[in-house]
Amino acid sequence: MAFNRAEYWLYFLGFAYGVLIYLLVLRCRLGAKYRDGAERVSSQRLVQVIVFAPLLLLTVRVLNLPRSAYAHWLVLKYGLSIQGWGSWAWDWTKLQLLLAGFGTFVVWILYGVIRRSPRRWWFYFWLGALPIIVFVVFVEPVVVEPLFYKFEPLGARRPALVTEIEKVIRRGGLPIPPEHMFEMKASEKLKSVNAYVTGIGASKRVVVWDTTLARMNTPQTLLVFGHEMGHYVLGHMLKGMAFLALELLVFLFAGFWLVQGALRRWGARWGIRGVDDWASLPLLLLLLAVFSFVAAPINNAYSRYLEHHADVYGLEVTHGLVPEASQVATQTFQIQGEIDLEDPDPPRFIVFWLYTHPPLNERMIFSQTYDPWSQGQGPQFVK
Repeated sequence: MAFNRAEYWLYFLGFAYGVLIYLLVLRCRLGAKYRDGAERVSSQRLVQVIVFAPLLLLTVRVLNLPRSAYAHWLVLKYGLSIQGWGSWAWDWTKLQLLLAGFGTFVVWILYGVIRRSPRRWWFYFWLGALPIIVFVVFVEPVVVEPLFYKFEPLGARRPALVTEIEKVIRRGGLPIPPEHMFEMKASEKLKSVNAYVTGIGASKRVVVWDTTLARMNTPQTLLVFGHEMGHYVLGHMLKGMAFLALELLVFLFAGFWLVQGALRRWGARWGIRGVDDWASLPLLLLLLAVFSFVAAPINNAYSRYLEHHADVYGLEVTHGLVPEASQVATQTFQIQGEIDLEDPDPPRFIVFWLYTHPPLNERMIFSQTYDPWSQGQGPQFVK
């Protein structure tokens, strides 16, 4: 309970802290100062963005460092992480370099579109962002994640488990090749348990943390895999990407109107010449942060909807293969809750605003009560 209360405060106060950082950057005219420096270096827009964007993005991230460090201190204090500060600092540095490099590319495209279409940039940039989103989802599991964790094929050290998993796969009727199943060496840094589906197309894969495999027996692991297989089979990655794309369109349209009003009122005070000025980037990032915060309940409600369907699929695909699957699922959630220090009875407001999964107590009750077979009904997903 103490850990979760600290996490809740960190989320809401962290958002306020982030907003204050953007307002500080604007008030101190850092965007304008970095823009002037970039323009002194070169008159070429490509060179300017290479100078300006990393400076601004890294400044914001460094100012956010206390919040990130406190979050790590929190998981260390409550025993969810064993990662030392040196290792954490190196991971933080790698992440910032990745974000700065990728962010510079996106900023270059954004301002190129703004300069060419001052009134419709929000729509044209959205069109350009769609292939970028697909590319990021494709490369993230094969390029980014290995920079932070080690992966190996699940069958390399656990062939017996893969044999049992293949029974679940055959039951689902959609083959998942063994080379798309991976074990992640989370235990080098974390004590918590997890599994997930990531990637798209050839990079699509099911990943199970080694901490999960160490703390759960085979039937429980099969329930976890069945849940993740549900994400895989039901196309949740594509659905999530489509949802993100629609949300981004709304954000860009709202940002188009709001940034014009903000610049008319405060643009001169902040040293911003117009929306096509590099110095407007802190304002755009501030609006994005606010939009993301306000939209969090919608995003999380949709995520809980998908996660519930994955729970249903996991129970259905293991029915008859795992003895007393509903009881095993309940035990699995209990283990997860104890290890990950899940709030046993979170406030409804917190669930509404923060939870990407249904609360574990609700998932345990559902596991105990979902039984269409005894009621003469057909399963929802696995026929």
